[in-house]
Amino acid sequence: MARETGGRREAAAGARRPVLSAVVPVLDAAGTLPAVLAALEPAAGAGFDLEIVVADGGSRDGSAEVAAGLGARVLSAPRGRGTQLAAGARAARGEWLLFLHADTVLEPGWAAEAAGFAADPRNRERAAVFAFALDDDAPAARRMERIVRWRVRRLGLPYGDQGLLVHRRLHDRLGGHRDWPLMEDVDLARRIGRRRIAPLEARAVTSAARYRRDGWLARPARNLFCLALFLLGVPPRRIARLYG
Repeated sequence: MARETGGRREAAAGARRPVLSAVVPVLDAAGTLPAVLAALEPAAGAGFDLEIVVADGGSRDGSAEVAAGLGARVLSAPRGRGTQLAAGARAARGEWLLFLHADTVLEPGWAAEAAGFAADPRNRERAAVFAFALDDDAPAARRMERIVRWRVRRLGLPYGDQGLLVHRRLHDRLGGHRDWPLMEDVDLARRIGRRRIAPLEARAVTSAARYRRDGWLARPARNLFCLALFLLGVPPRRIARLYG
């Protein structure tokens, strides 16, 4: 009888749904947050218990109120994407962490693919990123997507606008996101290592507003310049002053 009870307990434990904590750093993103958070809802249907943690860096447009109204846990953190991501990760309760920018919408189908990745125990020592996409029909947008796809597959350098799915154990062992104003995503990707980054097929669609504003050539050129400075050892805070 005790053996049967133990078996039921083991079955119940085996059936427990993993908790996925989506961590979203926010600064004046009230306009984009509803679509971003709504796109996360399919996680529950894919077998996760979903928790959304919004780390607000001092928004003045009501972003925190919008997020709370949509059911997210909202916490205040010093401004800076790395700082906000680190604060959100500390507050999250999930064994799986999904880091996502506040202007990036995951396309339908992402949750099933993420659940498949998480179901393989070997992937607790790896991280997954989504396919980069821009919400613009311009040929330049497709060109950027191809460039990013090459960069991820060949160099193992995804940026934060592709999302990052990682088991908490690996994230914490590597030290998580550093308290940096930028390059925090590249830094963590380098610590994970190219061979442990798995590109997924589902797309993370990011707003192209910055490309339209700064120029389809000028903005990538500036990003590449900042990346080069970082790889040469220039401190991220100094790069941030150049980045603007």
